[in-house]
Amino acid sequence: MSAIKAENVKFTYGNGTSFEKTALDSVSFEINEGEFVGIIGHTGSGKSTLVQLLNGLLKPTEGSIYLNGRDIWEKPKKIREIRFKVGLVFQYPEYQLFEETVYKDIAFGPKNMGLSDEEIDKRVRSAAEFTGIDEKLLENSPFELSGGEKRRAAIAGVIAMDPDVLILDEPTAGLDPLGRDALLCRIEEYHKIRNNTVLLVSHSMEDIARTADRILVMSHGKRLMFDTAKIVFSNHEELEKAGLRVPQITKIMQLLVKEGIDVDPTVLTVEQGFNEIMAAYRRRNG
Repeated sequence: MSAIKAENVKFTYGNGTSFEKTALDSVSFEINEGEFVGIIGHTGSGKSTLVQLLNGLLKPTEGSIYLNGRDIWEKPKKIREIRFKVGLVFQYPEYQLFEETVYKDIAFGPKNMGLSDEEIDKRVRSAAEFTGIDEKLLENSPFELSGGEKRRAAIAGVIAMDPDVLILDEPTAGLDPLGRDALLCRIEEYHKIRNNTVLLVSHSMEDIARTADRILVMSHGKRLMFDTAKIVFSNHEELEKAGLRVPQITKIMQLLVKEGIDVDPTVLTVEQGFNEIMAAYRRRNG
């Protein structure tokens, strides 16, 4: 069953004015329950507009967005409920922290859902644990946290709402390599345990290759590709025309193939690349 479906979605900023600009044009796709989908595209490709449409922050100019088979705008007065079911973590979400304590920040969403104090407390502590926030930090001001801790606290605030679909817009932007890897591990672990649908928007092809079941490629407001990571990244020439690139390890493997070395050019991770190179070495040296 599909979790999220877009059907001929178009969105125009400044519709009917001299500043009119089409951000999305006839975009259609279907994402299954439990999938981990990566969304990539050049700056201005429509990625951020798309995820705000999926969350109901924006309404399509044309077309429809479906959540679990129902048009999210079927009952406009209840669109707020959709935002509890489709949790959206914006780029640099730590700038949205505002409460006195980390606990209150994480509890903000569940509280607005009208949950009991007991249930809110359960969700706050569970979300904090999921994202790697030490329980001792919950009573601290969010502004006392490190950059990585702030990012995890903001993500915990969305996870605490227990959304059916979790959308993360550039969650690792600005983090150092260790912080990025730690956060990605937490997101992967959350997906495996919760088994919900996760959409990850990222400029890092390595992050997408590491996590995504399928990849949606956006270009100039249109859907360019939507397929498995291997198939998408095997179309490196088309990606380059769209201002994108394949993961660095994939590029290395493709260059090795050109040099006559028998390795898989569709490798997506460093670990896979190492195994391929070692296998090729053993074959060559008996």
